[in-house]
Amino acid sequence: MLVIPAVDIKEGRVVRLYQGKPDQESVYSERPADMALRWAKEGAGLIHVVDLDGAFSGTPKNLGLLKNISEVFREEGIDKTKVEFGGGVRTKEDIEEALNIGACRVVLGTVAFEDRDFLEKAVNKYGDKIIVSIDVKTKGRIALKGWLEDAGEGDALLSFVKYLYRIGISKVIYTDIAKDGTLSGPNVDLLSGYLDKFSDYKISLIIAGGISSLKDIESLKKFESKGLEGVIVGKALYEGRFTLKEALMLAAPPAAGFR
Repeated sequence: MLVIPAVDIKEGRVVRLYQGKPDQESVYSERPADMALRWAKEGAGLIHVVDLDGAFSGTPKNLGLLKNISEVFREEGIDKTKVEFGGGVRTKEDIEEALNIGACRVVLGTVAFEDRDFLEKAVNKYGDKIIVSIDVKTKGRIALKGWLEDAGEGDALLSFVKYLYRIGISKVIYTDIAKDGTLSGPNVDLLSGYLDKFSDYKISLIIAGGISSLKDIESLKKFESKGLEGVIVGKALYEGRFTLKEALMLAAPPAAGFR
């Protein structure tokens, strides 16, 4: 199981938000590239970079910082750590720029739900360089546009996953908004139920939201056989609840890494 450090960028700084609320932030670094380099040196196979400014505005605002991370990695000779990038990516040009700068894949959120034609064309052209992120509220409701809006449907999650399977998506990022940034532990029962529902569609999950301890990671590892591929960890690492090395050793053998 992958353990994926998050580098969330807002106004040029590395921050963590409480339940995605822009007015409830904790700042952890003024230099995102340095933070990404730290996680790479500590063994991360994949780093999850989120342009929060882009997510709120609807267009990427921090591609320059993604470029900076890529340049620092090259200067340090780091080639085993990959970076995925998301936040406000809603055009073909955005996707191509992020990939050309150095992202191994691009995360599509709001646009994946709202513009199915665009999503299908992106998947057909870029294949597994596209990953869809689904931000989930209570009762399966999907949040959009930096979690500021609601999809306006009931339990939209299952029907959306069915659709993603039909168009060839093999994995998604699932964020539990109620848990994100809270250090309160993941909702294991809810996750188990979703994994059972998704099992017919052969879609693997990378989850985010609430990871607070090594015990949480241990409790999630048992879901690997049900399609859990990885966990995105943010605040717990920044607050020193455990080290990345400890999490990686618990989650997977040392030889395991990003695929």
